[in-house]
Amino acid sequence: MPLPSFDLNEFKENLQTQFRPWQRSFQFWVRAVDIYTGYKVFQLRVSFEKDMEKQEAMWERQHELAADKIYNMCCDLGGFFLKVAQIIGKPDLAPAAWVRRLVTLCDRAPATPFDTIKLVLEKELGASVGEIFERFDENPLGSASIAQVHRARLKGDKRDVVVKVQHPGVQELMMTDIHNLQALALYMQKTDIKFDLYSVTKEIEKQIGFEFDFKREADAMGRIRLFLYTNNKKSPVLVPRLMKDMVTRSVLVMEYIDGIPIMQLGDEMAKRGINPGGKVGLLDYGQVKDLPDELRLGYASLMLAIADGDAKRASESFRDLGIETLSTCEDEQNEMFKLAETMFDTTMPPGVTMLQPFSEDSSIKKISVQTFPEELFSILRTVHLLRGLSVGLGINYSCAEQWKPIAEEALYAAGRLKDRRFERRGRRTFIRRLLSR
Repeated sequence: MPLPSFDLNEFKENLQTQFRPWQRSFQFWVRAVDIYTGYKVFQLRVSFEKDMEKQEAMWERQHELAADKIYNMCCDLGGFFLKVAQIIGKPDLAPAAWVRRLVTLCDRAPATPFDTIKLVLEKELGASVGEIFERFDENPLGSASIAQVHRARLKGDKRDVVVKVQHPGVQELMMTDIHNLQALALYMQKTDIKFDLYSVTKEIEKQIGFEFDFKREADAMGRIRLFLYTNNKKSPVLVPRLMKDMVTRSVLVMEYIDGIPIMQLGDEMAKRGINPGGKVGLLDYGQVKDLPDELRLGYASLMLAIADGDAKRASESFRDLGIETLSTCEDEQNEMFKLAETMFDTTMPPGVTMLQPFSEDSSIKKISVQTFPEELFSILRTVHLLRGLSVGLGINYSCAEQWKPIAEEALYAAGRLKDRRFERRGRRTFIRRLLSR
């Protein structure tokens, strides 16, 4: 009787697959504990130094040391930690030493070899690459934590397209990373940070899950494109056109749009000596979210309060949104308003180029955010990204002031705001007037 065949390489590969999540978890916790304890020991050491200038120099060296460790962790583990680097590596939030180190990680996701990408494409699209594409660039235009994009040209078409393909097997590892981060968040909010970080990480888990469904992303892209072009035929915002019948859960084919990354716009203007003009192209729709009406209207009310400098209404809006806080500071209402501005507005105080929301004198330290609704994280992250862009471009503006007319219109339509100005507008909404400028 012949012995059953045994493939040693297959056995080793299956074993590695089973143990990979445990290995990543171990690597994460060893490094996270090292960074955390490094800061705790340093806080004790720096407390003995009375000279403020020397204290600042000591903090800068500690941040540089931690930045190197965070950079190495994100770079080595990749995947979800590249997204973490993008979130915390913004000049308006993290220490300057962190920003200088982490900003280089935004485009550092390793690319999946083309042979693997080719297998994914042919499985998802049901035909060979040669049958579908006249030309396909094997070297990707870019690679991110979830997918990479290639430039190509469909057969019988003279226009180029972009082919977005997921990295195989990355979803399971990313979920492992998120669960580890949730455990760290629970510990941090009980010991050091008076903020409901766990709810934030739960929403991250939900949104990351959405990003692995390209059909959902294509639907969001189509709806936004229809909205923009219906309201104005000459919209200043470009949304790529989807290629019919070329969207699956793991592959998305869309129109190629040539342009300049927005963070390089300042360099381009300096090089040309003029404003390059043109339009804005929105390319990634993986984290588009529909807000429930109550949340949307609650946020609209908060925007009006911030834009009008109304601290009392801002506090009421926090409660309406389900944000539960605990404070023992003397000027609670004023600190609550500062907290609202820090979390939900893009403006920077005069002379300030970098917010430090977790410094000892910040509102987040003075007011404990005990409950933070998960769905608000999408708004929080959007404002954070806009603030990072504005700081990077040297622009200081208030999104609350910019969005105030839209917020007023939404509240008026819901019967929560009485104002005769809106009765005269008829069908010509603020959105349409805004896009027609």
